[in-house]
Amino acid sequence: MGLNGPLIIFAQSSLQRFNVFRAQSGGRPWLLWVSAGLLAAAAIHILPLPLAIPIVLIAACLILIPQTPLTMLAVLLVLSPLRALIATEANAVFPFGIGQVLLALYLAAWLAFHIVRGWPPLRLFPGPVFLSALLICLVFSIGLWRGDGFGNWLPEWLKWAVIVIMVWHLSQTAGSAWPWLIVAVLLGAVANAIVGLYIFFGGSGADHLAILGRFYRAFGTFGQPNPFGGFMGIALPIVFALCLCQLERVMAAIRRGAGLDWRLVLLLAGSASVFALILAALFASWSRGAWLGFCASLAVMLVAWPSRLLKGLTIALVAIAMLGAAWSAGLLPNSIVNRLTTAATDLFTVSDVRGIHFHPANYAVIERLAHWQAAGNMADHNPVFGVGLGNYAEAYERYRLINWEEPLGHAHNHYLNILAETGIVGLIAYVGFWLLIFKQTWAARQHPDRLARCVVIGLLGCWAYISVHSVFDNLYVNNLFLHIGVLLSVLAILHRQANSALEVE
Repeated sequence: MGLNGPLIIFAQSSLQRFNVFRAQSGGRPWLLWVSAGLLAAAAIHILPLPLAIPIVLIAACLILIPQTPLTMLAVLLVLSPLRALIATEANAVFPFGIGQVLLALYLAAWLAFHIVRGWPPLRLFPGPVFLSALLICLVFSIGLWRGDGFGNWLPEWLKWAVIVIMVWHLSQTAGSAWPWLIVAVLLGAVANAIVGLYIFFGGSGADHLAILGRFYRAFGTFGQPNPFGGFMGIALPIVFALCLCQLERVMAAIRRGAGLDWRLVLLLAGSASVFALILAALFASWSRGAWLGFCASLAVMLVAWPSRLLKGLTIALVAIAMLGAAWSAGLLPNSIVNRLTTAATDLFTVSDVRGIHFHPANYAVIERLAHWQAAGNMADHNPVFGVGLGNYAEAYERYRLINWEEPLGHAHNHYLNILAETGIVGLIAYVGFWLLIFKQTWAARQHPDRLARCVVIGLLGCWAYISVHSVFDNLYVNNLFLHIGVLLSVLAILHRQANSALEVE
């Protein structure tokens, strides 16, 4: 396939891709900008920080709306993880979360652009990724008639409804501007990573999260280290793939004897810096689920990177063997080894936590196992449709174990949580959804554009990460489902482009 073939469709510059979203405004709205600046300044000086942030955000939106709705999406992904922080720090109770407000603002901005610019109408069923998400959303609708109330079901179901809307919308409107969706997700991860590392080096003062004698487990704006580690773990495979892509381009230029292009070097340095920052934040979370998920994502990416599957499997097996040898030889940090082995001992040897003696060293693991058993009890009594989506905490009192009174919101194992709340029907739908997504992502590896192919491999790592970390926690919290929805939208775009390229061939 030559560069003048199907590749030309997808190899446009990123700046040109972005122009399709830009409004052609005749003048500069100075009055709007000044008003927004005064509004933001007043909010910062008068209101507490958690209350001032939404005001500043609205002011920023007033400036950004005349430019492009895509920048509004970046604001959404950077600031939506503030939900837990605002809920913790604000004295007032808000009827809507920051993610809901931002999403509504973004969709309103896009609708305004759609009407003013006369963009064509969107198709109802744009592709297999959308249909996969729609199917699981319909299955989870069954929970409306289960459980103890509409209020428990609606927030959880809306997460999947929003994912469906985002895939439907972005897969048709972003088009060749998809790299900016990746940039927006990474901006959100970088912002939270900086906050997490600040906490790690003493910025939190949370004594119960103290580790290694002088540090603190990082939790960013999530309030808890495990979902924060989940955010870092979802972003890392993408950055890792981008680093490898830029490294390949630099090495190719060296082999051709063309000399180093400073732009390629800057891109590589920037990608490597972002990777190092997010990786450091992931380890600072001290989350075992995040560590294991990241290792799994790397293994999947190593398998998928070469064109030939056998070569990829060989590389992954060699990497796993080297890691095992380093573990056996004692070359890995003792703190990390002890953190993993102590948890594994309890997770794989304890089958019933009733009567098990717990102490500070094993409390977190035994607590998790207790909630796993409670979820199992729910599934045993409601095997087909479960207790109702979002009703785990509501039903917990009826199925919990002695000494474990606090429901914690979910079962700390998303598969067991789905089984408990939606039964075997919901679990089959959820696992089937991710299997379909993995299949579509694997097929998109045939994309002719090198950057797009690297991003697709990064998405494979993301799905592998979510699959593994979900054994230990629920990652659809603190508006993180918005970032997952955007990544699924990128997959929908690249899958369609890969299929179009193959048809042209």
